[in-house]
Amino acid sequence: MKKRKTLALRMAEALSERISNGELKPGERLPTEAALCEEFEVSRTVVREAVARLGSEGLLVSQQGRGMFVSEQQPTRKFELEADNLSSLPETISLLELRLSVEVEAAALCAIRRTATDARKIRRIMEELDSQSADPKNVDVHYDFDFHLTIAQATKNEHIFRFLSFLKPAIAPRFQLSQLVSTAYKDEYYRRVHEEHEAIVVAIEAQASDKAREAMRKHLLNALERLRALSSAAGLNDSTNIDASVLEAFFKT
Repeated sequence: MKKRKTLALRMAEALSERISNGELKPGERLPTEAALCEEFEVSRTVVREAVARLGSEGLLVSQQGRGMFVSEQQPTRKFELEADNLSSLPETISLLELRLSVEVEAAALCAIRRTATDARKIRRIMEELDSQSADPKNVDVHYDFDFHLTIAQATKNEHIFRFLSFLKPAIAPRFQLSQLVSTAYKDEYYRRVHEEHEAIVVAIEAQASDKAREAMRKHLLNALERLRALSSAAGLNDSTNIDASVLEAFFKT
């Protein structure tokens, strides 16, 4: 079933691309089921799943007795993330708010469902990322996103993992950490983030779902507060360098 679903998705994406680039025009009849089976080297079941997916998205319409046709009125664009707008702090904050709504519960599910292998992998990824303490000029704000993806994968909920995987290319790298933290304060920044990561991992290892949920909430809310504080200090201007006194006051709070 998993393999068939993957093939159907790939086929649906290929046909969708043909529609979007005009190779398959509005009102044009889709090739026959047999022709699609031969071209894509898949079974009829795969073809039907792919066609049904495109039909549910409004890209294809059925005409009784005639077959499937490209819709004359293409649907409005689905939820997308505009890459050109993601370099700004406000957009970064909005995306983090979106992640907050998903990842808090994902951490709790992970704590319940993770295997021993999952727990070891989560800790390994966390330790590898947190030990780097890279120069803020060479790392993006969401440098720990693979850690979050590993937790999502351990929920055993494919939709959570796929959603966060969808966000990854849109999120990172878009905003350099140096625009938030100077080299002088990087060690303190990394220390605080590591403490938050550690609390999440310990709760997952203990299979304490409530503690995992709360630790993830605290981590993401703290990230939001860091971004909001520095966004305000920067006057929402990405190119503005944060004054050292502002950073010093922030890290003393």
